[in-house]
Order: sequence, then C-alpha cells, then structure tokens
Amino acid sequence: MDLPAYHGPISKQRCEELLGKKGKDGTYLIRDSETIQGALCLCVYKQKVVYTYRILQTHSGSYTLQASSGVEEKFFKTMKELIHHYKKKNQGLSTHLYRSLKRKTLPEQPLQCPEPLVHDEENEYENVDCSGDYVVVLPDDLVKK
Repeated sequence: MDLPAYHGPISKQRCEELLGKKGKDGTYLIRDSETIQGALCLCVYKQKVVYTYRILQTHSGSYTLQASSGVEEKFFKTMKELIHHYKKKNQGLSTHLYRSLKRKTLPEQPLQCPEPLVHDEENEYENVDCSGDYVVVLPDDLVKK
C-alpha cells in the first residue's frame, strides 16, 4: 500500500503510543487489523483518546469505513479517496482527519538469501527462492523420497 500513513502490522498498543506522542487532535494512521484478516484500521487521535475505525475492502475492490451507527455507508475506489473524504468535517468520525502520522521508513536493503550450510548434491535448500515473504515447510511424511 502506497500511503505514508500506512504502518502495516503494528499493534493497537503501539499505534496508541505513536499517536499519543504526537498528541494533536485529528492525527491519524492506518494499520492492519489484529482481529480481521485483510481488514485495516483507521486510528484517529482526539483529546488523549485513539478512536479506531475498521476499513473493509469489498469484492469489487472498493473501500468502506465502518463508522458510527446511523451514518450512511460510503464506498471509495481508492484509500486516498477515503482519506480525502474523511478530512471533511462532520462525516461520522470522532473528529475529521487532519494530518497523517507518517511511518519512518528504513533504508531499503535487498533481501539476502542465506548461503546453504551444506554444500552437496543432496542439499534441500540450494534452490530456495528468497523473493517471497514466506517459506512453506512440509512435514516429512509429505516429502517424496
């Protein structure tokens, strides 16, 4: 996600720490939901309290925010459109979005593939693709011998 306010999989507690340090009403960030896989949270600071709103993506790819009950559900093509909309006052949030809390980015370093520990023809790891984020490990009874 190409939004400076997106902080990824940080915890609710870490989010509250970050917004609390800033301490300005209307400061917000977006993080991954800890309870619903694939959902995001829009977290907004107001008067020493962090309000959290869930952002869901529909099957068609649009975004919607779960706001207060009685507030009409709105759909947005992009996250930027959603953020722009909630920067306006009186849209159902505790306060309108004022400024994003940008994440601190670390210098990008290419993923380094570890060297195999055993250098022989039976090395199971010599064709490891390190471009992905996850490694799938199969139980011994599923591996063909």
